[in-house]
Amino acid sequence: MTCSILVGGAWGDEGKGKCITYLCDSDKPDIIARAGVGPNAGHSVEFNGEKYGLRLTPSGFVHTGAKLMIGAGVLVNPDVLFSEFENLKKYNVKERMCVDPRCAIIKEDHMNRDKSSQHLAKKIGSTGSGCGPANSDRVMRTIDLARDIPELEEYITDVSLACNEAIDNGEEVFIEGSQGFALSLYYGTYPFVTSKDTTASTFAADVGVGPTKIDEVINVFKAYISRVGEGPFPTEMTQKEAEEKGLEEYGVVTGRRRRIGYFDMELAKESCRINGATQIALTCVDRLYPDCARTQDFNDLSVDTKKFIEEIQSETGVPVTIISTGPDLKDTIDLRNELL
Repeated sequence: MTCSILVGGAWGDEGKGKCITYLCDSDKPDIIARAGVGPNAGHSVEFNGEKYGLRLTPSGFVHTGAKLMIGAGVLVNPDVLFSEFENLKKYNVKERMCVDPRCAIIKEDHMNRDKSSQHLAKKIGSTGSGCGPANSDRVMRTIDLARDIPELEEYITDVSLACNEAIDNGEEVFIEGSQGFALSLYYGTYPFVTSKDTTASTFAADVGVGPTKIDEVINVFKAYISRVGEGPFPTEMTQKEAEEKGLEEYGVVTGRRRRIGYFDMELAKESCRINGATQIALTCVDRLYPDCARTQDFNDLSVDTKKFIEEIQSETGVPVTIISTGPDLKDTIDLRNELL
């Protein structure tokens, strides 16, 4: 059995939600652990004709046989978490959720400071979810932790211990990272970044799993690139061009229109290198190449699509193992058995 990390390859919005849902539905992990910043990142999950927008619950929740965990490095807003419990009742998310006692807690003050900050709200384009101020307070050692919140008492679990014991017992552990590599506080387009590192190494640390226990790092890229908020975007196209190509998108958390650009090969190479990617999942291929919509066999892809995929593999040196050709889970080409 393996321990895998899934990481966004660019500025988030890469389609990680669908990839995670597919992988968890097919591989049936025993634990799905949420890593990353906190509720400032939204993941969209479409399953059995229903669509869900998530901010804290792992996107693999549809696999009801897995324990769901939130690692110590993740900021938790209890109101967001309890709201998702209610929205995901039929999947028994509440009964399966575990929160590490060392998670830091977002409070109303953090959100108010986030929204009122001219620097964060206006210049950087923060989501206003309180993550930046909360991480600032964590660094200053002035923030409450999950172990201090009575409402969270029944969910408290040592996530690091649980994940490591599962790995040692030969169970499958899936670490789900949020946001994207290019938003990393260290490696992203500073200062237009999020409030912590968002690479695979940090995602492992977020849930307390050491690097020697990681078997696979799956880097997710969209066939084109999008970005919410301010900051450099070398391959950006005009909104008019995006509309003509049918590539309009809106952020899950903010509802803001995403900026759209062409696939950035230089960014992809850097992302794969720093994340130590062992696989690439490529999403939204059908939106860039509509003739490939809902294709489930690699041989049925168009010549142009195959050429694009081969170029990504050649430039990054990483195999493209998962290809998403539509929103439904079955609209997926899975090449892992052939390429790994």
